[in-house]
Amino acid sequence: MKRTIVKLLVVIFLFPLMTQPVLAAEKKNSELADSARSAILIERDTGKILYEKNSNQELPPASMTKIMTMILIMEALDKGKITLKDKVRASEYAASMGGSQIFLEPGEEMTVNDLLKGIAIGSGNDASMAMAEYLAGSEEKFVAKMNQKAKELGLTHTKFQNPTGLPVENHYSTAHDMAMMGRELLKYEKIINYTSKYEAYLRTDTDKKFWLVNTNRLVKFYPGVDGLKTGFTGQAKYCLTATAKKGNMRVLAVVFGASTPKDRNNQVTKMLDYAFSQYTTKPLYKKGDVITKIDVNKGSEDQVTAVTSEPISVLLKKGNAAKDVKTEVKMNEKLNAPIQKGDKIGMLTIKKDNKVVSSSPLLAKEDIDAASWWKIFKRTFSIFSQTS
Repeated sequence: MKRTIVKLLVVIFLFPLMTQPVLAAEKKNSELADSARSAILIERDTGKILYEKNSNQELPPASMTKIMTMILIMEALDKGKITLKDKVRASEYAASMGGSQIFLEPGEEMTVNDLLKGIAIGSGNDASMAMAEYLAGSEEKFVAKMNQKAKELGLTHTKFQNPTGLPVENHYSTAHDMAMMGRELLKYEKIINYTSKYEAYLRTDTDKKFWLVNTNRLVKFYPGVDGLKTGFTGQAKYCLTATAKKGNMRVLAVVFGASTPKDRNNQVTKMLDYAFSQYTTKPLYKKGDVITKIDVNKGSEDQVTAVTSEPISVLLKKGNAAKDVKTEVKMNEKLNAPIQKGDKIGMLTIKKDNKVVSSSPLLAKEDIDAASWWKIFKRTFSIFSQTS
């Protein structure tokens, strides 16, 4: 009986000491974005949520809208529909945008490369509108593409009305959806060449040289931050979708509705500090790694190469090992030509301890044209001859 009482007293005495680190960690986690309206912190490769607060609350995203605008620009560049050297002529409407701007004149021509600088670094509303009109022909058609892309990404709490983020009714997104858009934009690795720059210049060959300073000050003041996009309107307050990379791990932190730029940056900094102090990643594949080849029906080539669409990693708590990690590949059945480079032709699934930790599309590495009737005839004849 005495032994039982002694054991009970020991447990009672030690319980507060045992729970103190857990409670401290929970308290620290709960205070990461205490004054933001909503926030989220994710690891980029897996999409794993490390922290969230009201992450599905629909709010005005302000200029973070331009993340989707940049996705569509980078997608067009990647598919060869446009080039960085293309000259874009600013319409009177594009030049009339208020707010943040690079002061385009009606009829002024600027390259896609310089307009991307104006969007990513200077948050130019006029640059965004000029690119929207160039890619789709009109703002309305570009907005339709924005909303279609959001749907493709599975974003159920996002709706766009313009490519700039200027205040308008029924234009909204969430911290979660913005993080997913950030993941998508980062698939285009060259975007970092723009979002990571703290300053740049436009019109360098004229007497109207224009200085751009990044609206995301963390690019300069937080080691590893190299994007992505700030936002501010009177209604939205101060917003930021930030990304940072240290070692092999890249994370995204999103804040909506901070009261000041300093407050916004402080909350994002706390989230980034938390991620890098508590987690690490083990890389498995780089973007563009060859996974397998798969047969193509009636194609100019018999097979198409399947490659990864993005970097793929396993997220680990610091100190833990990457054990029991398995890769599963599932290719689309009955692939028929023609196939375009970048078409989704399969899925790569990563499991740890028999649980799915990430799924990622596999893409066609090259174009496969439809075979001519003569090539199909020769191929069929060759098979017939071998089996005769």
